[in-house]
Amino acid sequence: MKRAEEAPARAGEPEFAEEEQPQEGRAWLRRLAGSNVWIFLILGGICLVFALLSFDAFASTSNIRNITVDAAVLLVLAVGSTFVIITAGIDLSVGSVLVFSGVVSAKLMEAVGGESTGVILLGLVAALGSGFAWGLFNGVVIAKLKVPALIVTLGSFGAALGFAQLITDGVDVRDVPFPLVESVGTGLLFDQIPYLVLIAGGVALFFAIVLALTRFGRHTYAVGSNEEAARRAGINVDLHLIKIYALAGTLSGLAGFMSLARFATTTIAGHSTDNLQAIAAVVIGGTSLFGGIGTMAGTVAGVFIPAVLENGFVIQGVQPFWQEVAVGGVLILAVYLDQLRRRARFRE
Repeated sequence: MKRAEEAPARAGEPEFAEEEQPQEGRAWLRRLAGSNVWIFLILGGICLVFALLSFDAFASTSNIRNITVDAAVLLVLAVGSTFVIITAGIDLSVGSVLVFSGVVSAKLMEAVGGESTGVILLGLVAALGSGFAWGLFNGVVIAKLKVPALIVTLGSFGAALGFAQLITDGVDVRDVPFPLVESVGTGLLFDQIPYLVLIAGGVALFFAIVLALTRFGRHTYAVGSNEEAARRAGINVDLHLIKIYALAGTLSGLAGFMSLARFATTTIAGHSTDNLQAIAAVVIGGTSLFGGIGTMAGTVAGVFIPAVLENGFVIQGVQPFWQEVAVGGVLILAVYLDQLRRRARFRE
């Protein structure tokens, strides 16, 4: 009876279908960009303040390029962490996996020798494969053995860094193919846009579409909103979680390769807080630590807030320690707003 009633309504009201299309278009855009307008207002306000204080220094093309390059590697890490946190999980290992992947890539390219494109591609595959392996390990232990994600990834955080130091005896690898550094690390498209920024932007855009508009993204939100309900709806939650952590690990491997290209060395000691920075960026961007809520657009804004603050403080001659204070304040505010949002939804 219900289907029979619906059919005449659709047949007799063709205008309704035409009006629905713009609404669907707006919904598509809302899923892609999110509704956390406040985070973009905060980012815009910070940029405006620094531009008013030192317009020539802050708003110059070269300085904007510096900000985006500084944020590129962290953005790739944060993209993976966004998926993890939306599932109500956590991954503390991304910084160490970045280091391990960079070490494996550098050592392999050094062992093969040469500076050809083939050697560089081999290094890229090694970095991605190393990151994938760590992410797969995390996912299997979390999903199948039911060990809490905090404990598993904390263990991987130490193990991955330890293995990297064992492989190198604690000494950074500096024998990186020059074409990699010259092209990916410091190269510019049309002498304007850094390749590192293009890579990070492409990763963020691709996975924003995946998160907002694909079944994989819908399942990610479903698992984070209510894992048991997701199981009853037919979602293979364990397999999905394994995919999520494998994705985060693979993107950490890509970030390790990008870092290798940028600094021409493995920088083993330079990523000890990358995991916390990535998590902070995701949460500042509006992704809920309780799962089920978040957008990639918000994560992008969350990544750039610390980058802009650090850059602006340097230009103003302010001690860089204030950047940590400011980011901490924004982080606490973001979590507080998330709590208010959750309470409002609960009342409804």
